[in-house]
Amino acid sequence: MGVERIWLGLAALGGLLAVAIGAFGAHGVADPQAKAWMDTGATYLMLHCLAVFAAAFVATRGSRLARAAPPVFLAGGLIFCGTLFAMAMGAPRILGAVTPIGGLLFMGGWVVLAIAAMARPTAS
Repeated sequence: MGVERIWLGLAALGGLLAVAIGAFGAHGVADPQAKAWMDTGATYLMLHCLAVFAAAFVATRGSRLARAAPPVFLAGGLIFCGTLFAMAMGAPRILGAVTPIGGLLFMGGWVVLAIAAMARPTAS
């Protein structure tokens, strides 16, 4: 469970970051577009940090495949949410061209988790 603990710890820190950025976006940013990017990023980051915990639960039910979902979800969070946060803070908007890669990673993580959840448990 060593690597899983790292993913869970990173997911918990990501949840903290989502709350902090959401609060900053709501109270410390005037530009409506920047607020929207921060809100979207914070929402998606929080949901996918919780998805890491769901993957850990599925893994405890006997699915080794579920262990592949956390790094995919967290990479998606880094790319999708990170680019939105960066643009909200003034980075060039061309960075938005990278954002969909994070979205694809999110979707990939959900596919992995769905397959893992429906698969027969494996012997540990």
